[in-house]
Amino acid sequence: MLNWLFNKKVNKHVTLEHIGIDIHSHMIPGVDDGVETVAEAVAMVSKMQSLGYRQLITTPHVMWDCYRNTPEIILGKLEEVRQASKEAGLTIQIGAAAEYFLDEHFNQLLSTGKDLLTLPGNRLLVELPYSTPLMNTSETLFSIIEKGYQPVLAHPERYTYFYSDPSIYKKLADGGCELQVNILSLTGYYGENITKMAEWLLKNNLITFLGTDAHKIQHLDMIQRSNKHNWITRYPFQNEKLTSF
Repeated sequence: MLNWLFNKKVNKHVTLEHIGIDIHSHMIPGVDDGVETVAEAVAMVSKMQSLGYRQLITTPHVMWDCYRNTPEIILGKLEEVRQASKEAGLTIQIGAAAEYFLDEHFNQLLSTGKDLLTLPGNRLLVELPYSTPLMNTSETLFSIIEKGYQPVLAHPERYTYFYSDPSIYKKLADGGCELQVNILSLTGYYGENITKMAEWLLKNNLITFLGTDAHKIQHLDMIQRSNKHNWITRYPFQNEKLTSF
């Protein structure tokens, strides 16, 4: 059914140089639902470099029911990817943070202030459940700020339970939470409704960062094939201000 998408001619001239740095991906092998091998990771790093990215901060899931990742696990595997990428002649800078699911384990980490992997600017990339809203979302995000971190909510366009009252997005942004939309959401990959919400969030200037959320090289191929690149250049994403790891 989707053969037309995969057979579509790849646009080798696509560039996301204006984005500069990607802050959301899953390129640490064998730790979550992203890549499984170092070779896969290097292939994705190479593709990211060819798309014009100069830096990437990959963000494995930390979700205690599924992916019990620690800084030691993530940073150890990161060094393997860095070394293999260097040996492959790649020059893109590679760092790592994490994508934290707002569960009880995260609350414990936050209370101690230890073992948290942050994006530049002491930012914490966090995600919510897809099917059922948390009762204490606003309180948890406020706690993150209270502890001296800057919350960045991953892919808000995918939390469909917010659609009945989109004003929640403005409330989150006004409350100090930065929002990060997925490029894949703009390609139609997750469905028409999610694409429409991603576009609505952009048009209402509620999005701070754009991320790939790439789990496999096919995701990057889809981004390269997309016809949305000229469209997204109209919006002032702030990825470029995150210039150091």
